[in-house]
Amino acid sequence: MPPAISLGAVSIDCPDPLALSAFYRDVTGWTVAFESDTFVALSGPSVWLTLQKVDDYRSPTWPAPDVPKQLHLDFAVSDLDAAEAGVLAAGATRADEQPNPGVWRVYLDPVGHPFCLTTLIPDPD
Repeated sequence: MPPAISLGAVSIDCPDPLALSAFYRDVTGWTVAFESDTFVALSGPSVWLTLQKVDDYRSPTWPAPDVPKQLHLDFAVSDLDAAEAGVLAAGATRADEQPNPGVWRVYLDPVGHPFCLTTLIPDPD
């Protein structure tokens, strides 16, 4: 049986994480768990909302598919190596770029959507 995985965060690509996090703080009342010029994590009741800077960001054209939504999932795990083995066995591939693989690893689902496994977000169990 694979190790327990829970949704730890939802990440949104954007041109300015500091500015967008101010909007989401106003909307949700959540607090800043981590903040830098390129990444902000807001702590909610059981999940984080993270905002990450993307160079040359283009806004989604929803509902038109010209520019798809920029969003990915972060899953909280207690053991990165065991969780990695599970997602790779299920068909994911490990992304070439790994900004902080000791605590946060990036993968691609079978059709190329990025998602992460991390030990930085507490497991609610």
